[in-house]
Amino acid sequence: MSEPTLLNKEIRDWLMDCGLFDQLLPADFVAASGYFSISTIAEGEEIFHEGDAGSFMCIIHTGQVAVQKTNSDGQRVTMATLRSGRAFGEMAVLDGERRSASCVAASNCQLLNLGKDSLEKMLNDAPKIAAKIIRALAVSLSKRLRMADGQLLSQQV
Repeated sequence: MSEPTLLNKEIRDWLMDCGLFDQLLPADFVAASGYFSISTIAEGEEIFHEGDAGSFMCIIHTGQVAVQKTNSDGQRVTMATLRSGRAFGEMAVLDGERRSASCVAASNCQLLNLGKDSLEKMLNDAPKIAAKIIRALAVSLSKRLRMADGQLLSQQV
């Protein structure tokens, strides 16, 4: 394995800090870091648009991201504001469907990005690490679905 670059070390540290991947070993973080990239997004900038094809997912390192959906009147409604450590965009990367919402930087953000192609490459190169990452994303999605179910139920009572 090649020597990690400074960028890969920074990505490794960000992955370790985000809290999503508690099941990864220190060596797993080193290997996974080569598949992620970093982006800086200015406040107000759209990260992706509802209905777009999903080619990447993000994890917030710093800043906040507004998740928005278009209502029946054509107006954008903010459904949630995500903070540091939260992943978004993973549904489209995992299931190949179009984006279910738009995501806009609610403040200046630093993001970790994982492209669909990079995830596929990781599945081929390091399947055990990729499986741990996919499982962590599935657990995160499951928790969010359970919360949404609870919110729907409380609105009906």
